[in-house]
Amino acid sequence: MSSTWYQKKWVAIILHVSVWVFLFSLPFLLRPYIGNNKAHPEEQQSAIQILRYIINDLIYIGFFYLNAGLLVPKVIHQRKYKQFAAAIVACFIALLVLTWLVFFKLVNASDFNLPGHILFNFFFFLFFFASSTAYCLIKDRIYTERITREKQTENLRTELSFLRSQVSPHFMFNIMNNMVALARKKSDALEPSLIKLSALLRYMLYETQERVSLQKEVEYLQSYIDLQKQRFGNNVSIKSCMEKIDKGYEIEPMLLIPFVENAFKHGAAFVTKVPGSDLVLYNTAEINIDLAAEKNELRFVVKNRYDENSTETKDKTSGIGLTNVKRRLDLLYRNHHSLQIEKKDGWFIASLQITLN
Repeated sequence: MSSTWYQKKWVAIILHVSVWVFLFSLPFLLRPYIGNNKAHPEEQQSAIQILRYIINDLIYIGFFYLNAGLLVPKVIHQRKYKQFAAAIVACFIALLVLTWLVFFKLVNASDFNLPGHILFNFFFFLFFFASSTAYCLIKDRIYTERITREKQTENLRTELSFLRSQVSPHFMFNIMNNMVALARKKSDALEPSLIKLSALLRYMLYETQERVSLQKEVEYLQSYIDLQKQRFGNNVSIKSCMEKIDKGYEIEPMLLIPFVENAFKHGAAFVTKVPGSDLVLYNTAEINIDLAAEKNELRFVVKNRYDENSTETKDKTSGIGLTNVKRRLDLLYRNHHSLQIEKKDGWFIASLQITLN
């Protein structure tokens, strides 16, 4: 996964350098200023004192990165607390020796005060020890959270791919039934139906890896409806309105088709047995499909007639499509969709609203 600009190494380097420059410039920035561009002689810093100050700063910076980059990750994370404590004490002693050598080489040795030297460096050492440890822990926490997010994203992609792969066989099962029915009738509509089916397959295989334009998804739905019309003929009354669509919207591919599949699967040409007799009534099915997308809002309603007393035998795959699409909606549009499924006055109604980007 490609990192964003603020995760680049050069950005981190610039940020670290800026922080160090600002931190160690504070004594100069906060130094009392006396008029006529002249400071008190005792407060004027010679070039040797400035050099000593810079070298001491570099020593502390070195300890900061030694602790943050080596001691905490390699020792304390492995719970080697005794070794860590020994390493910190050794670093403090080494730091005292190094700063003493700097003082001895650059400043008059007769002015050296060992207790004051230890006390002065002790507080600086504690500050850099605490800040470097906190820096390492925060950095590790951010890294762990980023890895966790990447894993969650990858798991989400894997699950969506799996759900999408479930859609294709389910859809193909229904369409192939259409082709079988046309072949048995020796219908002249078989050839154009196969051509339309090949176009649908091309869409499913090559144009559904990422989000697609809503217009393409609508064309896909319309092709599916046309194939179903060829199969059922006058046995199904189909009313569809999918014209109010603003341009530019995108949607997850094959997200709407399960609702239409379900309507044809359970609402087309159902039969009803007359109570108290052997008569069977064949009912003309009705399916209404309305889709509109305006002002960043998609409204999709699919209605089909149904009969609770129907003798229609449901196959074992009944409901796979709607279960699938509910899961995909939760993954892709968690807080930006509303789905209502109800049975009312002999109608099975699925109403979906999605807030589109």
